[in-house]
Formats: sequence, C-alpha cells, structure tokens
Amino acid sequence: MSTSTINIGICGLGTVGQGVWKHIESNRAALESRLGVTLNLARASVRDLEKKRSVRIAASKLTTDPLAIATDPSIHIVCELIGGTTLARQVTLAALKAGKTVVSANKALLCKHGPQLFAAARKHGGHFFFEASVAGGIPIIKALREGLVANRFKLIYGILNGTCNYILTRMEREGLSYHAILAEAKQLGYAEADESLDVEGWDTAHKASILAFLAHGTWVPTEKMLVEGITQITQTDLAFAREHGYAIKLLAVISREADTGEVFVRVHPTLIPSTKVLANVNEVYNGISVTGDVVGETVYIGRGAGQDPTASAVISDIVDGIILLNRGNTHLPELAETRAPLTPLEAITGRYYLRLEVKDEPGVLAKISGATAKLDVSIASVLQRTSDTPGAASLILTTHQSNEKAIRSTISRLRRLSCVLGEPVLLRIADFAG
Repeated sequence: MSTSTINIGICGLGTVGQGVWKHIESNRAALESRLGVTLNLARASVRDLEKKRSVRIAASKLTTDPLAIATDPSIHIVCELIGGTTLARQVTLAALKAGKTVVSANKALLCKHGPQLFAAARKHGGHFFFEASVAGGIPIIKALREGLVANRFKLIYGILNGTCNYILTRMEREGLSYHAILAEAKQLGYAEADESLDVEGWDTAHKASILAFLAHGTWVPTEKMLVEGITQITQTDLAFAREHGYAIKLLAVISREADTGEVFVRVHPTLIPSTKVLANVNEVYNGISVTGDVVGETVYIGRGAGQDPTASAVISDIVDGIILLNRGNTHLPELAETRAPLTPLEAITGRYYLRLEVKDEPGVLAKISGATAKLDVSIASVLQRTSDTPGAASLILTTHQSNEKAIRSTISRLRRLSCVLGEPVLLRIADFAG
C-alpha cells in the first residue's frame, strides 16, 4: 500500500509522546523530503483533555479513547506510548488486528506479551516496531536485527537502566549513601516516586528479555532469570572496587553456550574491570557490549531514557514503518522463536565478592570458611574492614571460580550462622573475554 499522506496516531501523550509530536513537527520538512510523503499527526489520546502540555495541539485532534485511534481506518501508524500491560496490550492488539503498523516503547508489554503481539502482526499483515523499548536512543534493536544479522551472539552485557547508573555514579564520585543519592535523584526526576522497578533490577530484566529474543529467538520470562538490584550497595563495596581496579555497575548479562545452545539471562550488580569501556559509562547513560562470532565485540553508548532519546527511537521506527508501507507493505524478516533451553545454575560459573557483617569475636572466620568449604566454594582473599555497628566487623571475601548453584547454597548456609549479622551482600566479578 503506497500512499502520499501518512496519518499518525499517538496513544499516550506523556513525556515521550509530546517529544515525538514536537520533533515530527519541527523536522517535518526534512522527513517529508526524505520519505516522499506528507506526514499528518492526525490524533492523540490523553487521560486529561484539560491538562497543560509542552506542545500545542488542536482540541479536535485529542481524544480520551486510545482504542478509537487504534481502530480508526484512516490511521496508518499507531504509536503506543501509554505504558503498562493492560490497556496498552488492548490498543496494540486492536491496531495489529486491523493490519496497522504499531510503534511501541513499552518493554514491560513486550516482555509479558511479545509472542502474542508478533503472532497478531503476522496473522493480520501488520508490523510491530519497538526500538525505543530498550536503551532509549541507542539503536541496539536495529543493530541486532539488521546490522549484525550474520552473527551468533555468545555474550551480550550492558547497562540498561539510567536511574541505577546515575545513583552508582554519584555514590562513587561523592562518597554519599545510596539513600541520600536516591532522594536527590527523585527530586531531579531521574527516579520515579516508586523506584523499586528500577533499583531492584526489574526494568533491566524486561529489557534483557527483549534482547535475548532478538539475539537467540527465545523469550526468557523474568521469573526464569536471576534478578538482583543495587539497594544493598554501600561505600565499603565501592571502596573495594576502586582499590582493586573495578567499577560497580548493574548489568544485564545474556550468554549462550556454543556447544549446547543453552541461554541464560541475569541481572545483577557486577564488579567490572575498569579497563572495560562499560566500566566508564556513567550518569544516566546506557552502554551495551555485543560479542558476535563474526564481528567480535561491538559497543554502543548513549542516553538510555528521557524525552528526546526515546522520541528519536520512536521516530526512527515510524520512518521504517513508512518505508515498508510505501514498498507495498513488504514484511520484515521473521523473528523465529527457537525456545532454546536455559543453562542450569551449576553451569553458570564465575568469581564472586561476598561482604558479611559479623560479630567481632574469635573463631568467626573459621566458621565462615567451614561453611564455604562444605559446598566447595574456595576463598581467594579475605579483608576485614571496620563496621558502623558496635561489636561488629565487615568481612569481604572473594572466591575462586565457582557456580551460581553453589554460591546460592553458600549464602543460605551463611545466613544460618549466629555470627553473621544481617543479609550477606553478593556481587559477581566480571571475567568477560569479549
């Protein structure tokens, strides 16, 4: 279907939706010249018709019913920028069932309902684009789907949450506590009022699920991942990292075993060598390392969130959608679902950092060493630091090569020791060859 005018509907006119509207309007002449079409921002849905916004839109173009936009036969491209997984799913499915092109920035929707959405697009002749769902303005999805299509990916790891990276950067730079920086991040708008989705790792996990599908054709639900956040990180951990040539970053890690084809997805704070590029990606920036069997390692860095980077990705998808429409609705290459097996925990190996608050009394180290030895977790180094708790000390252990199953069992055993106070803090030590 080739058409000279492309009608665009935007469902959800929040920060990103307003950015998309603003930048299409301001760059209209260049976009139309490049694409050979007229762009018409036809309609937008909002929750409150009276709310003041940063873009001026005629009242006749606004509606409180996003489904009316999704099913409007005159709309060619629907941008789903509502968020959440309920109404957004209804709107997306309605548009896809009508054979439309849908552009989304909704990582939670993709993670939860991705197979259903792709199936609807295939069945009804629509298209589903989602570049803005991962890493904001970094074109990582296009890189995996198009630029690196000749590769198989043994390792993808990255910083996918700007809020966590901002907090860790300022903690390292200024020596302040997690809670102090979090409060300031909320004031500056870098953290939500309810920060748990970000700081406990779930936002990163949703994005990692999408990358795992693009790289390996396998949807890994978050309940099948190892997901940990940054809330337990203290200045003690950051000081150890600095003194030993590391930075602490919340990483998503997607690995695939070459011989078995097994895939594993995990999200956790990681001690990454300061010689690695991603160790030096700071503030609200995201960074992703992709290692392919043909190309080797490629690294992508940019702003991972915010109005303009996300709007850039949405508009890029709109442009791709228009190009397809004007080629007669030619379909994109299929993203085949392979359902690769998941790597068992005992096969996920690495070195570990473990910080324990313990009673400052004789015999403690012997008890801890006994607990680790029973599970064949070999201690490589031990450091003792002063603790803010009277009568306590901080012990920092690093291990030789072990595995996730053994280290989890070790943590459970250590929790039961009367000499261990509070929750052990576990970090992975990155040994990325790629």
